[in-house]
Amino acid sequence: MVDELRQRYNLKILLSISKLPKSTYSYYHSRKHLEATNRRKNEDDRILSIITPVFMHHKERYGYRRIIIALEDELSGINHKKIQRIMSTNKLLGKQPRNKYHSYAGDNGAYKENLLLHKEVNTETNKTEYKRDFSTSKPNEKWTTDVSEFKAPGGKLYLSPIMDMYDRSIISYDISIHPDFSQIKRMIDKAFSNNSNLEGLIFHSDQGWQYQHKTYMNWLKDKGIQQSFSRKGNCMDNSLMENFFGIMKNEMYYDYKYESLEDLRKAMKEYITYYNEERINIKRKGLSPLEFRQQSLSS
Repeated sequence: MVDELRQRYNLKILLSISKLPKSTYSYYHSRKHLEATNRRKNEDDRILSIITPVFMHHKERYGYRRIIIALEDELSGINHKKIQRIMSTNKLLGKQPRNKYHSYAGDNGAYKENLLLHKEVNTETNKTEYKRDFSTSKPNEKWTTDVSEFKAPGGKLYLSPIMDMYDRSIISYDISIHPDFSQIKRMIDKAFSNNSNLEGLIFHSDQGWQYQHKTYMNWLKDKGIQQSFSRKGNCMDNSLMENFFGIMKNEMYYDYKYESLEDLRKAMKEYITYYNEERINIKRKGLSPLEFRQQSLSS
């Protein structure tokens, strides 16, 4: 009772009225505080025991938001700030974004339109504003591609993937020791063989030399695909692909040591399978890219 009332009244007066020795009060008060601390610690340890196996299964890639989605039932009713605190205190930290290979090598002189950019005129300021539109309503409406470099003992590997903007899935990719045109052909051949009727698809890229190649442009034209380019020097125009490379490198590359190019190649392939089939996307109802795609195609 004294403990409850001391928030409003002077402790000395309360002890006097209740005829409770201060030493007795201090003993029980500290014991109560210790019991509460122990209860909290036990609860934290219980939550930690639930989180840790999932965190390790995903190779330390999940932050607290994805952990909450992955363990929706087990962590139901627990405040997200508590989960964030427990993970932070125990150094269970998801990997954060870092540099990229640039393929720009001049201009072929052709007109390059950014089909993802919409021009709007602000009627109040009379200024023209440009807004990127990555939105889609179904698979195979908008694709994006780029090339990124990975180093390992013995040389470098170059990853060239195609992402569907609808579900962020990697629908085709090629890994090569040379970022040459043969790599782009292999990637395109896989994408075309797995996806029919691409008429009207917008295929976006930066202004890398590969995507300005006449043969490449004709491949897209023959399929009825509309080619779209980022503005020169504007990486935000292809931010979805940049974001994927950032996630991949943070989660399987920067903090890992690979003994050879083959080890790295194997890890890259395993990661893309994991990304497509297992890694949940917070903005896609907590589903992996392929789960979201299959749900869409079946509805």
